[in-house]
Amino acid sequence: MEKVLYGEPWFGRSVFSVLEETDENNVHLKPGGREHSLCELLWHMITWAEFTLKRVGKVAAPDPAALEKLDWRPIDPGFHTWKKGVTELKSIHTQLVALLREKEDSFLDEKVDNRSYDFRFLLNGLTEHTIYHLGQIAYLQKLLR
Repeated sequence: MEKVLYGEPWFGRSVFSVLEETDENNVHLKPGGREHSLCELLWHMITWAEFTLKRVGKVAAPDPAALEKLDWRPIDPGFHTWKKGVTELKSIHTQLVALLREKEDSFLDEKVDNRSYDFRFLLNGLTEHTIYHLGQIAYLQKLLR
């Protein structure tokens, strides 16, 4: 997870190296007028990183309807800034990595509350989800230059 976020992952540049080079003037633009903006993608990534942090920390699961509202939340450009989002995503991952360092590997085989899968699946899924949306963000960055 740390290699994908900050290091030198196999697929290319790390998540935060790509996010930090984003032109903030373009983050709310929607190619074709209906696709997701860079900012929408970032805040969607935050939703699932936060979900994972709460599950790993054994915080009560959010109401499914509340989670659905946050998943692709309406973006208020005055509130949902790029800088704030990148800072939030970093903070969540810092907390998540610190929490995981406290756990034994056997934790990975435990079932996630109210889900049919274990923590290994959840954490691998979060990493895959992050890489998937990073690819979209990198592609959009090139389109918007």
